[in-house]
Amino acid sequence: MTSEVETATGPDRGAAPTGTEEAVTTFADLGLRAELLAALTRLGYEEPTPIQREAVPPMAAGRDLLGQAATGTGKTAAYALPVLQRLPDDRPGRDPLALVLVPTRELCIQVSEALHRYGRDLGARVVPVYGGQPIPRQLRALEAGVDVVVATPGRALDLVQRNSLRLGGVATVVLDEADEMLDMGFAEDLEALLDEVPEERQTVLFSATMPSRLDSMARRHLRDPLRIQLAREMPVEGEAPRVRQTAFVVARAAKAAALGRVLDVESPTAAIVFCRTRDEVDDLTETLNARGYRAEALHGGMSQEQRDRVMGRLRGGTAELLVATDVAARGLDVEQLTHVVNYDVPAAAETYVHRIGRVGRAGREGVAITLVEPRAHRMLKTIERVTGAPIHVERVPTVADLRARRLELTRAALRESLLGDELERFRAVVDTLTDEFDVVEVALAAVKLAHEATTGPDDDEEIPEVTLRPERPRRDGDRGDRGQGRGPRERRSGGGDTARLFIGAGRSAGVRPGDLVGAIAGETELRGRDVGAIEIAERFSLVEVPEAAAEDVIAALKATTVKGRKVTVRRERPRP
Repeated sequence: MTSEVETATGPDRGAAPTGTEEAVTTFADLGLRAELLAALTRLGYEEPTPIQREAVPPMAAGRDLLGQAATGTGKTAAYALPVLQRLPDDRPGRDPLALVLVPTRELCIQVSEALHRYGRDLGARVVPVYGGQPIPRQLRALEAGVDVVVATPGRALDLVQRNSLRLGGVATVVLDEADEMLDMGFAEDLEALLDEVPEERQTVLFSATMPSRLDSMARRHLRDPLRIQLAREMPVEGEAPRVRQTAFVVARAAKAAALGRVLDVESPTAAIVFCRTRDEVDDLTETLNARGYRAEALHGGMSQEQRDRVMGRLRGGTAELLVATDVAARGLDVEQLTHVVNYDVPAAAETYVHRIGRVGRAGREGVAITLVEPRAHRMLKTIERVTGAPIHVERVPTVADLRARRLELTRAALRESLLGDELERFRAVVDTLTDEFDVVEVALAAVKLAHEATTGPDDDEEIPEVTLRPERPRRDGDRGDRGQGRGPRERRSGGGDTARLFIGAGRSAGVRPGDLVGAIAGETELRGRDVGAIEIAERFSLVEVPEAAAEDVIAALKATTVKGRKVTVRRERPRP
């Protein structure tokens, strides 16, 4: 549907001005209607971000748009505001006028809430539909009438097939975090949904990365789109980077201790620690709590109610660390987040980009920390190339570093107390002691008590220092970087052992490859690209997954449904 793509490269990349960013300084300059401006003022928004300055005017004018921007650049408002701007004043119909597709239920809820807040004065009817919520409730909401539907692809297609979600009146379709949706196996669902909406529509696609298959989809479905590319990780010349990226080289056996040492020195306000597996999440959460941190676990084995409680504790300040898998953390937005920690080097550079995009927002500096095992040199260099920014490799803090940091925190706490006005009631204690001791000795004793009360016992054990070393040469056919078209047996680092799983549903149940990939990527830590060969027979299917993740995949699929029903999942039995 398109041939040429016009490009507007935003100011975050230091390109020549496109004209929009210099002329626009307030939301009023974007030409938004009064109801939206009132909502933005009420919410405390002062000026648009670069992606909002670039995207809102052309979208409000009905232009197709292809936006490449990391999480945290303000892209939700960049498409939500023009979607609401384009709603007609007279909306008597029950069918939606706009459809927003997102990869996860967490992001579905967040986007729906944002549209509600922005469109309240317009009376905008916004309905989120996603898996994990009873369908009857969503059916009633759709039947009552809706202007904007925010949906995950699988549930949206299910409702379309039930004829409960009618897309014939949709004027705008938005695909948010489109790369994530493809990685989760939703490609076929997206194609089916795009076939259901009118051809004469506005189509908008946002993504943090632009893999070739996503670019192909854009060329098929977008008409003469404006392309906007913002890289939030790249600092503007002369400014400090908004995300400080640091790696600590540590042996696997010492990683938990090293993480505790790094967190002690960094003292984050709130942090997410990413792990590869559910078991690793649970074990590390227990270790961190034993060390005195207020840590909470978040992974795909938890119910939505449990996830909501965990997020409530983090946002409310009763927890300071969230230990999570990528699947569980997709779409999360925590305003007070200051640090992101990769407990392992991510298996794909795109995963790293998504993770660090959660910090450094609204001009605040964020910190991205990665614990690197000595042989992870190649992947670290790949990540540096993708982000376009160096990752500074530092040694793990020593016992002396930790003690110095703890003394610094004690000094800061004492200074804050001295600047307060609650000290007079303690003067009698000091006056009595100074009759017997020097005033400096009294102060030293007070500092000692304060220090021990707030920092706990000293950590006297040094963590062994190790350095990065190059990986051994790979065998022919192993190209090293992720996502470069390798065969299914070469998609996991450290070799290619795979397991073949039997799933008790096949063609007769309507199962397609995308259903299986989506179920695995949606319920485990694996990405769509980690799933290998798939065979679908009449009554069963066979799927290849990395051997190391096989048991997690079996447990996850047993706890969920495929095509709406429970299925048998086990390793394929050897043939006689």
